[in-house]
Amino acid sequence: MPIEIRELIIRATITGGAGTTEESSQEDGDTTDEKEIIAECVEQVLKIIERQKER
Repeated sequence: MPIEIRELIIRATITGGAGTTEESSQEDGDTTDEKEIIAECVEQVLKIIERQKER
């Protein structure tokens, strides 16, 4: 049974401010992980869309 996604909500929280060097390096690592996760999600959604077009 196929699954249909009718609504996709993406929320992001951006916090600004000057931090110490240690905090900045940790945040950079977190944003890299977040970017990888987002890229993987986008890739999977595109695959789903392509499968739906084939039908």
